[in-house]
Amino acid sequence: MDTIGVLGAGAMGSGIAQVAAAAGHKVILCDHLPTALSKASKGIQASMKALTERGKITDSEAYSLFSRIQFADHMSAFRDCSMIIEAIVEDIDAKQIAFKSMEAVVPESTILASNTSSLSISAMGAPLRHPERILGVHFFNPAPLMKLVEIIPALQTQSDIVERGKKLIDSWGKVTVIAKDTPGFIVNRVARPYYGEALRMLDEGIADIATIDWAMRDLAGFRMGPFELMDFIGNDINYAVTEVVFQNFYYDPRYKPSFTQKRLVDSHFFGRKSGRGFYDYRPDAVQPQPMQDKVLGAEIANRILVMLINEAADALHWRIASRDDIDLAMTRGVNYPKGLLAWADEIGIATVIERLDALYVEYLEDRYRCSPLLRKMHRQGQTFY
Repeated sequence: MDTIGVLGAGAMGSGIAQVAAAAGHKVILCDHLPTALSKASKGIQASMKALTERGKITDSEAYSLFSRIQFADHMSAFRDCSMIIEAIVEDIDAKQIAFKSMEAVVPESTILASNTSSLSISAMGAPLRHPERILGVHFFNPAPLMKLVEIIPALQTQSDIVERGKKLIDSWGKVTVIAKDTPGFIVNRVARPYYGEALRMLDEGIADIATIDWAMRDLAGFRMGPFELMDFIGNDINYAVTEVVFQNFYYDPRYKPSFTQKRLVDSHFFGRKSGRGFYDYRPDAVQPQPMQDKVLGAEIANRILVMLINEAADALHWRIASRDDIDLAMTRGVNYPKGLLAWADEIGIATVIERLDALYVEYLEDRYRCSPLLRKMHRQGQTFY
């Protein structure tokens, strides 16, 4: 079995290390901070204990898995790895430095991969002597549980590197989709309206957080409402991704961040992990209750849903990914109840366009422009499936 390297022993890095070790690989988990390595070791052991207690694996299997992970504090330990997955801070300069350092100690055949959620893979590869072996492999948190992995070739990436990387990740029991190297790739681009439009309606006073969450969860069928989900992800992380996507799309108003979420981040109200976010998670806190007005709930659900469909249609229009990969990414990556393009067929493309145009007429903002693909398909009587 190939030896897999993982750079960065945070929650995502240790999760990826666990996935690779569970697939039978020897894994080198590297971090320059001893405290991070110690925390990762304890976290993986706790995960193994939970799995054995639930009967998912035996004690022997848990021991074997953990024994395949080597903890290292220097990149020289990566010298025999066939693939290294970087999972450090979301900062392009830091990632470029990391990849240049790794390139100095590994053979030319080693795939250098990044777990970035939104930064340019092509930019990461630019300073390398051999940028043709750079690749994006975006796992979702928690990596051991979430099935989806986005595979993102850079402009420089050779086709055989894409094939090798995809085949390897597929062998780990993951579901892979191929995405173009554009901001947010598939999931973090297409999902922006789930948060952004919910925040917009909150700021306008159309509904409160509990009612919006209720509408999307109980009426539209999503597992979590947008505010519940932002608190679960962490408002600091969710806001940072929105800001990166907004900036990298040249300040397209479709991705504009919210002052409301920014103020929560400024106050360190990150959500569940900090005890406060859109909701209050402190002991004895009284949670707000939704209005459960079905007319209002339908208005909320329809508005967010057509914005999501519009984003998915635009991703297909601009050839970010295939039809099937876009729907697969949203159902397996963020657990949407249906693929958005299939959902558009179910609602009717004419109805989607009508609802988008009504929003555009109301606001006269480019944020609500309808995808040209939807108009073309309606004109030609086409459906996505």
